[in-house]
Amino acid sequence: MPHHGNDEAHEHGQEHAHEHEEVTPVDEPHDDGDALAQAEAILNEAAADTAAPTGREAELREDLLRLQAEYVNYRKRVERDREAVRELAVQSVLSHLLPVLDDIEAGRAAGDLGEGPFAAIANKLDGVLAGLGLERIAEVGVEFDPNVHEALLQQPVPGVPADHVGQVLRNGYRKGERIIRAAQVIVSTGE
Repeated sequence: MPHHGNDEAHEHGQEHAHEHEEVTPVDEPHDDGDALAQAEAILNEAAADTAAPTGREAELREDLLRLQAEYVNYRKRVERDREAVRELAVQSVLSHLLPVLDDIEAGRAAGDLGEGPFAAIANKLDGVLAGLGLERIAEVGVEFDPNVHEALLQQPVPGVPADHVGQVLRNGYRKGERIIRAAQVIVSTGE
């Protein structure tokens, strides 16, 4: 490198260049993760510091811990609320589809959905609804449960003991533990 005279200014400029090498540019991204990860990193760094915290540092640390806990609780609450809203939306759609399912079931009972394109569509719909967790309540011979069944008649049914479902008049449906619609049934009085 050619030398142009002023050695002192050249040396002085090199000193300043070394000082600026350690400075991080302002426009570099400082957000490498979410706020929770940054807070944990700050806490871990503070815990690694061997010097005893001053009153102000301890106060700031407590504030940071409190904010971190509030943020974690907020995220959990938002996730829980999001899942509850999703579940309610699915149940609403399923409730509106019940008349369609009744018509499909009546078509099956009449033999109209044995084969063909409508039978394939009905089977696909059943598969989709089962994938969403919809279960049909249509068992005969099970003990009558007023939480699951709606008794329309009570009469003797051959081969079915008393207080058991003798016949299902309209299917009921449940999603998980929630009953969307109780099954309408005939309850046996015994033989």
